[in-house]
Parts: sequence; C-alpha cells; structure tokens
Amino acid sequence: MLKPSLNDLINSSFKSILKNKGRTALTSLGIIIGVTSVILLTSIGNGLQIYINQQFESLGSNTVFVAPGKIFNDKGGFNNNESGRFISTSFTQDDVTALKRSIKNTTIVPVTISQVEVKSNKITKNDVTIVGSTYQYAASANYLPSSGNGRTFNKEEEDKKANVIVLGHTLAKDLFPSGSALGKKVIVKGKTMKVIGVLDKKGGSFGGPDVDQYGFAPIGIIFDFVGNQKINQMLIKTQDKTDVPQTKIDITKVLLKKYDKDAFTVFDSSQLLSSINAIIGTLTIALSGIAAISLVVGGIGIMNIMLVTVTERTREIGLRKAIGAYPRAILIQFLIEAIILSSIGGVVGILLGALGTWGISQFFPAQITVGSISIAFGVSFAVGVIFGVAPARKASMLSPIEALRYE
Repeated sequence: MLKPSLNDLINSSFKSILKNKGRTALTSLGIIIGVTSVILLTSIGNGLQIYINQQFESLGSNTVFVAPGKIFNDKGGFNNNESGRFISTSFTQDDVTALKRSIKNTTIVPVTISQVEVKSNKITKNDVTIVGSTYQYAASANYLPSSGNGRTFNKEEEDKKANVIVLGHTLAKDLFPSGSALGKKVIVKGKTMKVIGVLDKKGGSFGGPDVDQYGFAPIGIIFDFVGNQKINQMLIKTQDKTDVPQTKIDITKVLLKKYDKDAFTVFDSSQLLSSINAIIGTLTIALSGIAAISLVVGGIGIMNIMLVTVTERTREIGLRKAIGAYPRAILIQFLIEAIILSSIGGVVGILLGALGTWGISQFFPAQITVGSISIAFGVSFAVGVIFGVAPARKASMLSPIEALRYE
C-alpha cells in the first residue's frame, strides 16, 4: 500500500467529521463558548484601557494632582486606607496661596465639590454634583463646551460670583428633555442660575465619576453652598511635561510645612493611569482565565467523542491496517480530526466574539485586538492537539486482527 499523503489524511478527516454534522456541532460547542468568552472579556479589558488612556491624554502629560489622604501604597497600587489617615479639613485657600507664591510658571486650580438639589421648570434632581473652581479649570481639565454649546465662565464672573453654570451633557438632557438647556434658568439650592454652557458627552473613567452628570460653577458660589472655603483637591498645570517631576517635589515641600506626609498625595496622570491599568490588566487576565476553563471542558468533550469514534470505527481501522496502513498514518488522521473539531470551534468562537464585541462597543468601551484573536485560536488549536493525542494513539495501536473481529 502506498503511503498516504497529508492531503489524503486531511480530506479523509473532513469526510469523517461531515458524516455526523450534529455531533460535530455539539462537540465544538464547548470550544465555541470558551473562545467567545475569552475574546469578549479581553476586548472589554482592552477597550477600557484604551478609553482610560484617552481620558488622561485629554488632560495632558503636564498635569499634577493634589488630593487629601494617601492614595497610593508603597508598591504603587491604590491604598486600601486601613490606617484611615486622611485630613479632615481638606485644603484651604491659604494652601493655594502658598503654592502660588512658592511655585512659579504653573497654573494652580483649586477644586471644591458640593452635592445639591437642581431644578428646572418641571424637573427636580437631587444630589447633583456641582464642581466649583476658577475660570482656569475648564481649560486645564479639558471641560470646554464645543462650538455652538455656549462657553464657560470667565474671571470677571468668577470674581463677582455670578450666578452662571455649565451643565454636563446628561444633566442638561435630564433637566431639559424637550429642548436645549443653553440660556435657560435652573435653581441650584434655592439660587437661580443661568446655563451658559453645555458640555459634549464625555462619560466616566474606570472607577471614576460620570462628568456628564455634573455641573460647573464659580468656586465662590460653591463656598456659599457648603458654608465654608474647604478645597477638595488641586490641579496644577506646568508649562511642559519635563517640569512635572520637580513640580511634584516643590508641592510636597510646601505642603509638608503644614501637613503630615500621609495627609496628602501629589501625583501625575501617569501614576494614576499606571495603577488603573494594572488593576484592569489583572482583572482581565483573571476573568479570561476563568472563561478559559470552558476551553478545557470543551477539550475533554472532544477527547470523549474521539474515543467513541475510535470504538465505532474499530472495524474500519482494522481493515485499513490489514491492507497495509501505517499506524502513524492512522494516528495522524485521528489527531487531525480532533484539531479540525477544535479549530471549527475556535473560528466560530472568534466570529461570535467579534460580533459580541461590536454589540458591546455600542454601549461600553470594547475593542478586539489581533493578539486576543491569535491567542484564542492558538489555545483552541492546542486543545485539539492535547486532547486528541490519547484517542489517536489508541486508534493507531489497535491490532488489525482483533479490530476485524470486533462487533
């Protein structure tokens, strides 16, 4: 008997698989579910990381933040705050003045926040977050209304504590569902304020706030709302990103004259981004690992079906060996059948994963990558090899005489 070529073995394998399409579909189901799950989870993780990177890039690499409490632990991750060492009074205007006096060539923007009731003509929203800051905040934080959507308040309005407000995209829609909020009046904690700007839709970052639900007003008005002049955080813009390291050192020196080292955190966007990306990366890997368990289950299903197939085709194997088929050729054929089954599951899983990613991306950041596709297909292929070896080896080792006598 002539030694069969690889093409002959592949064609024979496809014919054997196509004889029972229902069994093939059910056998591949475990692989399909596993690959789809892995791709969906990695796509969500990748999309979320890209979205967060874009959010921080919009702030610029020359931005430094000052927040109360120790945000990061010694390893660079987020602090769980078990020690509870947070300052109770936040920052003050004196802190802002001290920083402006000591650190030149920077823009120092204080920020304070209040939860208030906001009313339009017919709609009332409770616990709305209103951010109070200086006129420089909108440009520093990239919260400027786009053309045609009004403007932010200026220095004169800030100094006079003018009753003006800029609304986030969703807040404006909620308060004025039937028309534009621009130029309309809202009542904020009993004070009538004019809407001078509406922000474009921005959304919220991982673990962060949804600024579309926020309002923005001169800082003096928020001080009046809360009854004090406490500052929740500060945003510092340097002239260039190369100035950030020294600026962080200078800020720390100024604040250490008044506060304990654990009472505040000075950080830039790269630190925060690194910590968030580390969390998302770990979470994505963990969830993908859980989803990959179904690939193992699918592989076991393939092995079981292939063992059944070997039993069903015992006489066929015996006949082929009796007329001169090499054991290696039989082993390769059954191994190819297992690989085809897992590869079919991998391809279908990738298609479903891509379709699911597209659907999710309409509502939530999700982006499929070539890497995740390659890994998913590679794993499904490996599953076919690993779990196909035992049935293939069993088929190749059958005695032709015993196989022909098998009923």
